[in-house]
Amino acid sequence: MGMEQTLIILKPDAVQRGLMGKIITRFEEKGLKVVGAKFMQISQELAATHYSDHRERPFYAGLVSFMTSSPVLVLALEGVGAIAVCRSMMGATFGSQAASGTIRGDYGVSNSFNLIHGSDSSEAAIKELGLFFNDGELINWNRASEGWVYDLSGDEPE
Repeated sequence: MGMEQTLIILKPDAVQRGLMGKIITRFEEKGLKVVGAKFMQISQELAATHYSDHRERPFYAGLVSFMTSSPVLVLALEGVGAIAVCRSMMGATFGSQAASGTIRGDYGVSNSFNLIHGSDSSEAAIKELGLFFNDGELINWNRASEGWVYDLSGDEPE
């Protein structure tokens, strides 16, 4: 499993509840690197495109309405196995079912408002990052602590 990037969206409920800093801190303390960040109001069009796979599901209209109801914080995170690491840290989809120690388990109880979105595959991450970030907005930078996050003695970081 190599270095990869993933999209994270701190949803309107996370923003309105003042949880942005706490959630970002959890990702950074885990060892993930922020390579892009954007505080934004998602348009109806962008929400419809992002959630197009759910268009035929009964919750689609409510989801689009929720995602456009308040600003969100969109992050691009990078790390070894970043997609799986972030998905594990997020916890089960519904806060009422998410394990303690996960973001949803520690901060959520709702089955409607679930605080955070994360890409679920490499293909999804590429597509989603392209929806929310323009060319040149993701920053390739060297973190001074990288050698303390990963074992860099081999060909690939571990």
